[in-house]
Amino acid sequence: MLESLIQTIAVAALPVIFAITLHEAAHGYAARYFGDPTAWQMGRISLNPLRHIDLVGTIIIPASILLFSGGTFLFGYAKPVPVDFGRLRNPKKDMLWVALAGPGANLFMALCWALMLKLAWLMPSNDFTLPLSEMSKIGIIVNCVLMVLNLIPLPPLDGGRVAVSLLPHHLAWKFARIEPWGFPILLLLLFTGILGAVMNPLVIFAARAIESIFGLY
Repeated sequence: MLESLIQTIAVAALPVIFAITLHEAAHGYAARYFGDPTAWQMGRISLNPLRHIDLVGTIIIPASILLFSGGTFLFGYAKPVPVDFGRLRNPKKDMLWVALAGPGANLFMALCWALMLKLAWLMPSNDFTLPLSEMSKIGIIVNCVLMVLNLIPLPPLDGGRVAVSLLPHHLAWKFARIEPWGFPILLLLLFTGILGAVMNPLVIFAARAIESIFGLY
């Protein structure tokens, strides 16, 4: 049992680290494009995962959750990329695209892992095809989980930023005030099972849709 979990963690390490860290890098790239160079000035606009890894959030917490959940659940985070929304050319409008960049990166990575899975199935069987196949399956699910999770309209998640961008000014200001309570609310939803009940169908739908594109049945 323990050996199986260790193998799961070893196979999951690469897709998990890239899913979490490149999500943050995408925010930095989008922010710079729309006028905020804060992340760039701090050296945080990089595709190098080492620039974004948080020892606790990117390694210890995901590994622990995978271990204690028997490989059935995952949660983690990277060092947040600093974004000064006030420096964007059109703060309220551009906030939408900066926020969507992270989930967009996860969607792109899920598609890439689906392509890798298809290639693993097409290649002659060897010592690498099975690990690649298992890694790709995890990559698809992990990125779908992070995409769906971050699109929940709860500040400070990306979906919360999207909601603030789309709401009228007077409502956006009031909604943004929820942010200090966002993470406690998220934990409450997690431990009461509400978060899983909401997310699981959406994650499964997203994963199946991506797999159907590449004929992964």
